[in-house]
Amino acid sequence: MIGSVVAVDLGGTKTTAALVTPTGAISARHTVPTPAAAGPSAVLDAVAEVVDHVSTEATAPVRKVGVGSAGLVDVDTGTIVSATNAMPDWAGTALGAELVARLRSRWGHSVRVHVQNDVDAHATGEAWKGAARGRSCVLMVTVGTGVGASLVLDGKPRYGAHWGAGEIGHVPTPRAEGLRCACGRLGHLEAVAAGTAVARRYQASTGIVADGEQVVALSLRGDVTATRMVTDAAVALGQAIAGQVTVLDPDIVVIGGGFANAGPLWWAAMDDTVRSELVPVLQAVEIVPTSLGADAALLGAARAAQDLLSQDAEPGTARRPSAPHRPTSAASAGQSSPRDGIHDHDSENRPS
Repeated sequence: MIGSVVAVDLGGTKTTAALVTPTGAISARHTVPTPAAAGPSAVLDAVAEVVDHVSTEATAPVRKVGVGSAGLVDVDTGTIVSATNAMPDWAGTALGAELVARLRSRWGHSVRVHVQNDVDAHATGEAWKGAARGRSCVLMVTVGTGVGASLVLDGKPRYGAHWGAGEIGHVPTPRAEGLRCACGRLGHLEAVAAGTAVARRYQASTGIVADGEQVVALSLRGDVTATRMVTDAAVALGQAIAGQVTVLDPDIVVIGGGFANAGPLWWAAMDDTVRSELVPVLQAVEIVPTSLGADAALLGAARAAQDLLSQDAEPGTARRPSAPHRPTSAASAGQSSPRDGIHDHDSENRPS
């Protein structure tokens, strides 16, 4: 019997944890600021603290934690392999193993942690309990401080050969020419379509400091510059989504993230652009907003942990069906790594 999992949505500005049951009921939600500027150790301490806080509401000791984290994640080891400057020095952080060590020191018992990218967690949640429930091929796109995407097939996110599947924010985009992305490169989608990019471009054009939501509000009141910035962002995103739909032909496209609530001007420009760029057979693709909001990432993180941990507990069950072959790097040759992003201190004692 699988009990409640503590699920964590770890972003660049805030971290939320909650208890999630096997049926998807969420309770004991708690949110703290993410001390990203203070470095990885401070972030790890904050995550351990919020997980510990939530665990006090559980009816039994928590032994399973699922994390959706900002950055590209090696799900096999729970390590962050790449991250933008929104999370300084986050790349290379052994999030799974470090969180296990901190929680074990607090609780005095073994705990197992599964880590994946936060957009993959969001998409998994929507495919399990949200707008994409029952769909076999789901494209999730999130727009907020950054732009991300995830492809979920039959309820499972596809990570890619280098854990980089879904990085739509770093697709070269004509409307972003000359604009610097958070990754440091020029011309990426995120540099024009993210909420922070809209705010930055508006300030550069007008000298007025405003966040993305304020720029949207100004556009709805007829501010010409704000309208142009919001429309540029929506059209650029629509073009990128059209490219993904052309390649993937998904059952549904789910749009989430804080900037996805930018209002009818933004939504209409994005939706119209997608359909105008697609060939006729694809133009009827369903494009819908997230139905779960912030709950999606928590549900997805919990579901991934429940699935993999339950498989690992059953003798003879494949832990990662159809897992792609991943070449061993020189740096990791001869070293063993925890299975499927599940980390604990007792793995050597478990039957294989």
